[in-house]
Amino acid sequence: MKRNLIMIPGAFVSLSLLLSVSCTGDFLTKEPPGVMAGSIASSPEGVESILAGTYSFLRGRNMFGGALCTDWMYGSITSDDCYIGSAYPTYPHFERYEATPSHPYVLQRWQDCYNGISRANCTIEFLAENQKSENKIPGQRALQIEAEAKFLRAWFHFQANKVFENIPYIKTAAELYPVLPEKVPNPDPSWNSIEEDLQFAIDHLPATHPAGEPGRATLYAAEAVKAHVHMYKREFSKARPLLDDIISCGLFELVPNFYDNYDMTHENNKESIFEIQAATTSTGYSSVMPAGAAFFQKGPASCGGWGFFQPSQCLFEAFQVTADGLPVLDIRNREPLANDMGLRSSQTFIPTDHLLDPRVDWTIARRGVDFLGWGINPGDDWIREQHYGGPYMTKKYMHLKSEQNLNNYGSGFYNGKNYRMYRLANILLWRAEIAVEEGDPELARSLVNRIRIRAKYSTPVMGLCTTYENPGIDPVVDWTKPAANYKVEPYPEGHPAFADIEAAREAVRMEIRLEFATEGHRFFDLRRWGTADEVLNDFIARDQSFRYFMQGSKFDPERNDYWPLPRTAVEEQKGIIKQDSAYLKDLY
Repeated sequence: MKRNLIMIPGAFVSLSLLLSVSCTGDFLTKEPPGVMAGSIASSPEGVESILAGTYSFLRGRNMFGGALCTDWMYGSITSDDCYIGSAYPTYPHFERYEATPSHPYVLQRWQDCYNGISRANCTIEFLAENQKSENKIPGQRALQIEAEAKFLRAWFHFQANKVFENIPYIKTAAELYPVLPEKVPNPDPSWNSIEEDLQFAIDHLPATHPAGEPGRATLYAAEAVKAHVHMYKREFSKARPLLDDIISCGLFELVPNFYDNYDMTHENNKESIFEIQAATTSTGYSSVMPAGAAFFQKGPASCGGWGFFQPSQCLFEAFQVTADGLPVLDIRNREPLANDMGLRSSQTFIPTDHLLDPRVDWTIARRGVDFLGWGINPGDDWIREQHYGGPYMTKKYMHLKSEQNLNNYGSGFYNGKNYRMYRLANILLWRAEIAVEEGDPELARSLVNRIRIRAKYSTPVMGLCTTYENPGIDPVVDWTKPAANYKVEPYPEGHPAFADIEAAREAVRMEIRLEFATEGHRFFDLRRWGTADEVLNDFIARDQSFRYFMQGSKFDPERNDYWPLPRTAVEEQKGIIKQDSAYLKDLY
């Protein structure tokens, strides 16, 4: 799946229901140029190819407004985890919560979601045609294809649902009849239809990957997405049995090392439940977004990167721990940690010796620490615009230097690193959330401790650098020692963090932040927890002292919980697609 399915050309697309990028009046029915003949598309090989092409849309087609799987624009840089990292005029609208219906990125999100939906629908349509022919796909495989397509259709709608409050749920023409696709309104978030498609997938997908291809959806992938939907809706009693089924099935386990979930040599491992595949060849690529956009712009690790997507000081300081190796849950009690903001690489900087959770240096690239084998990070010499985006970069999207030979496309701007959309750690921590809300903090503690024990015994970033001026040039490094002062421990029995529901809630939420930092979940988590207003406005107040452009900005929970629908979608389907009421008075 990773090396062949994902690379199938996007020419295998629908003869109907295609959402074109122009958003013209017939954008739901316009035929794309160069599609295959219907007789070929409805053959067994054609149907399988169309389905494969649908999977290829999981990564999105637009690096900024799309980026469906990583969600770095909507899930990370709109939160307290990261900055966009550039003063280019298009970007601050999201960090300042000021994007309007005319912003190109909201259109890109709409297009990427509904183009994926279109591919899923045409799979179902041509499968139906195949089942009328003499060359039928066998019944069990045909049912699996339909289940895979409906899983994908639900997932794409869910990705739209995360950003836009009310969305149209587009099914095949046969399913919608007599309503035309372009006449489907958006009165609600489409939760019911998302759940119906996911339930069909749960009922008909196998427990292991169809055809033995690891990128395909399984029963447990469908359960994970459906549980995620219920977590968004705070329907804990409905999410619980799905999560318990995944935990108890015996197919998944935490991998030994935290970073095994991010490198290219441990992909599709025992922890992975649904993994979006990527690959590069000498002539092409299918990288997840943002890929090269998140790479350093300068230095040997740049690979032609653009230097976007920079972690915040707030995130860095969240990784500090107490002498007991436990998180400092209350932000007011965290100590300011040394950083090299405003310093050139030639100036002296001594990194903090505060105790840190070791996951920090697998997540955040910072001065004085080895960057995935590419050398000691010198700080400003590798940073695009430190004065705007800060002194840090992400690590989870860049490949290890030892994996460079696995990337054959061009300069390496794109890599073949998969994105673990759902893994066992997600499931365990959601189950811990539910345990807290249902009054069982001891169960929550045990689940959180499974994650923390893995972090404790994971291999840390190695290489203690004692060169504090120009550390990128012939640094003195002791490679037998960890790069920083690391410590992480499980919560002991009777710890105050799990003494009551309020405290346990904070402990679980902190673990989710530490485990999945920069992976595009943070904003959506804050919203579903009901804490976005407090957290984000506090973040803005603390942060604007050095990020001057944030002065005067504010997160309004009544308006900024979702983003506006693209103007073209509303205008071209006037009276059908209705704009979010919070944006009705916006200038276009």
